[in-house]
Amino acid sequence: MDRLRGEFIDIIEWTDDSRDTMVWRFPRYENEIKMGAKLIVRESQVAVFVNMGRIADVFAPGMHELQTGNLPILSTLQGWKYGFHSPFKAEVYFVTTRQFTDMKWGTQNPVTVRDPEFGMVRLRAFGGYAARVTDPAKLLNELAGTDPQFRTEEVEEYLRQLIVGKLGTLLGSSGIPMLDLAARQSELGDRLAKMLSDELMASHGIAIPKFIIENISLPPEVEQAIDARSRMGIIGNLDNYARMQAADAVRDAANNPGGAGEGVGLGLGMAAGQQMAQAFTPQQPQQPQQPQQPQQAYAPAAPAPGGAAVPPPLPGQQQYQWHVAVDGQQQGPYDHATFSGHIRSGAVRSGMLAWREGMESWQPVEQIPELAPLFRATPPPLPPQA
Repeated sequence: MDRLRGEFIDIIEWTDDSRDTMVWRFPRYENEIKMGAKLIVRESQVAVFVNMGRIADVFAPGMHELQTGNLPILSTLQGWKYGFHSPFKAEVYFVTTRQFTDMKWGTQNPVTVRDPEFGMVRLRAFGGYAARVTDPAKLLNELAGTDPQFRTEEVEEYLRQLIVGKLGTLLGSSGIPMLDLAARQSELGDRLAKMLSDELMASHGIAIPKFIIENISLPPEVEQAIDARSRMGIIGNLDNYARMQAADAVRDAANNPGGAGEGVGLGLGMAAGQQMAQAFTPQQPQQPQQPQQPQQAYAPAAPAPGGAAVPPPLPGQQQYQWHVAVDGQQQGPYDHATFSGHIRSGAVRSGMLAWREGMESWQPVEQIPELAPLFRATPPPLPPQA
């Protein structure tokens, strides 16, 4: 029956009902084709004739009547003369030229990359890409061979290995810091698409028109370093740090309702609310304050430029500018009143190092004579309640 069917069928075509077939071989009994048969090649397809393992003629989309005139290579290979009408033997492969957009990739093992800031970092990544056949002859010769139905899954593992190798090379040579990878994933994807296409088109006849990096996973220690740096950016200003500490205290008090810290949390919450309100409320012009007359008979200082009357320092008092170390970074300078306020709010705590002009070295704040009374001003705990 197959032999009879092969003798009488004179239409060669392929209706692709799959989404992953790259190459399909037309089934024909003993590969016999009638001269004058109709070849139908649909859009996004190419038909390739193969004779004795050698690529012969390639047909673009359209309807073709097979004659010696449009089979020049096959005619030469088989030694046909003009007007040859006998059946001939050849394999017909249909190659899909549309994009395959459901391709996935991922790193099974971490990729080691050297970062100028964090040193050697092990990354994981995954995403998707599109592939398209640009040279059917190369694809048949290098990958598909005589496979009657060559699917994307048969080339996906090879492409994944190639992608992982190129990804490590690109990340190592791009100079992009770990902190900026997430913001530049699209750029990296475009560069990888070009790198892969240049190599695959030359060797296998496949292009990568689109490459998507969905996620780059950093190791936990690098994520912790990024979180710490982000926190440092938030607390770089001691005023902001004090607000954040107050907000944390409110949150902790809310998580422990009815406890002894409820009143403390309420007080800190009110203070934090006042600070936030001040931070987000536009400052109104203030009337210059009139200096209070000192009790002792000191001559008043001349008014400051601009009309703002600022009282001078009291005689005999040194106006220090304080510097403090916060998480290994120097903050300041702060005048004595502002710095004292930070101590009372808890932004500056015992154990922190401070320095002012005239001190030989940094010292713990609670050991500096001018500041020590501020730490002893904390009231003792309440006595046990009945």
